[in-house]
Amino acid sequence: MKIINLSEQNSILNQYLAEIRDQEYQLNRMVFRNNIQRIGEYMAMEMSKTFTYTAREVISPLGTAVVNMPQDKLVVATILRAGLPFHQGFLNIFDHAENAFVSAYRVYTNREHTEVGIHTQYMASPSIEGKTLIITDPMLATGGSMAAGYEALLKNGKPKAIHIASVIATPEGIDVVKKAIPEENATLWVAVIDPGMNVNKYIVPGFGDCGDLCYGEKL
Repeated sequence: MKIINLSEQNSILNQYLAEIRDQEYQLNRMVFRNNIQRIGEYMAMEMSKTFTYTAREVISPLGTAVVNMPQDKLVVATILRAGLPFHQGFLNIFDHAENAFVSAYRVYTNREHTEVGIHTQYMASPSIEGKTLIITDPMLATGGSMAAGYEALLKNGKPKAIHIASVIATPEGIDVVKKAIPEENATLWVAVIDPGMNVNKYIVPGFGDCGDLCYGEKL
């Protein structure tokens, strides 16, 4: 699996990352969601540079232009619910893409909340056979939900290429995803890689629970 860490080069992405980490910015959910969405847009633009393109004639009112057009048939999938604004950022760029949704969420398996399992409950997806699959999930902590989501999506076909997209990842989560998705045609895109997790399996320094910050706390 190829790993592309966008934070290795300075860009406006640094500002978006700083704001989603900032406790003061986090008080405004709309601002927080917007920054997650903008990171998705930025990542989608970078990802688009890796697609297959062919020349196509386009007729304008004043003549004919030759434009290199992307040929990949895209399916953009997301892990509910935290992935929704990140997913929207990709849709803003890949407006012709099909969409898939997987409900995969963490469940603590011990009283101390130090061991985590993943529960997959719901999926809605088109066929991904022969298509370019993009799975978006802003937090790649343990890697369990991404691995479970990918396994669920494979029931609907074998993709031509796989792109995993996360805002913040940990080395441990990356190792889990690399083992779960060993295909050579897979690429992991991250905005930044943080050092690790705390005892409750939250990324440190990270920015907290993405779903709660986007939509409010859950029971």
